[in-house]
Amino acid sequence: MNRPIGFYLVLWPTLWCLWIAGNGKPEPWLVIIFFLGTMLMRAAGCCINDYADRNFDGHVARTENRPIAQGKVKPKEALQLCASLCFIAFLLVLMTNGLTILMAVAALCLALIYPFMKRYTHLPQVVLGAAFSWGGLMAFTAQTSALPAQAWLLFIANLLWTIAYDTQYAMVDREDDLKIGVKSTAILFAEGDIYVIAFLQVFSLITFALCASYFQLGNWFQFGLLLAAGLFIYQHTLTWDRQPEQCFKAFLNNNWVGVVIFVFTVLDFLFR
Repeated sequence: MNRPIGFYLVLWPTLWCLWIAGNGKPEPWLVIIFFLGTMLMRAAGCCINDYADRNFDGHVARTENRPIAQGKVKPKEALQLCASLCFIAFLLVLMTNGLTILMAVAALCLALIYPFMKRYTHLPQVVLGAAFSWGGLMAFTAQTSALPAQAWLLFIANLLWTIAYDTQYAMVDREDDLKIGVKSTAILFAEGDIYVIAFLQVFSLITFALCASYFQLGNWFQFGLLLAAGLFIYQHTLTWDRQPEQCFKAFLNNNWVGVVIFVFTVLDFLFR
């Protein structure tokens, strides 16, 4: 919780999927399980990410003060903490159902392989997007004991949004990453970065609008999407000159995108 933005960006999509899966009335105990599970797995993700990047972080301005890079934590200790957090999270999943347990295994695999992807592909953000969106699918299986095809639309919408905001995040480190040989979508998209981000954001909103039709979400939800679109426009005013500090500010703003969509999802069910 030192820098909770990663926790929030996983939490909001998981919660709005849980609300939709529960038709506005999700099981309270599932809300608690997914809240705690998200916190634990985000922390575990931080551990494995810092372990994977232990030889890079000291060469990047934004990450040079991370615990392993500073020698305050041993790599073995990070792995032990990661395993402990994953074990506690798995105990929470055992309180759900068989399908959700199987989905949790896939979620764990995504969380563990993501940090290593930046060595092999310029699309690690796609893997992160899948990892950050998987909790929404698990929300459906936990709430309904099934995985309807429409749930994948929410998965795709969140995947597109995640690639967009993590590209903003990668723009912060682009110059350092080029020097040390780390790959990212920010490097892949180069001067087209802000245009590809806009494309991803637009298609994310279109996919959310399709979700509204399938799940019979009404005007409140649609208004939430309009507010999210306004936040995306604001983010582009920040990233237009590609200044690292402004790109990071745009990335952080995505917390409010998640808040808006979740809040107006809840309102849509309350006032329908």
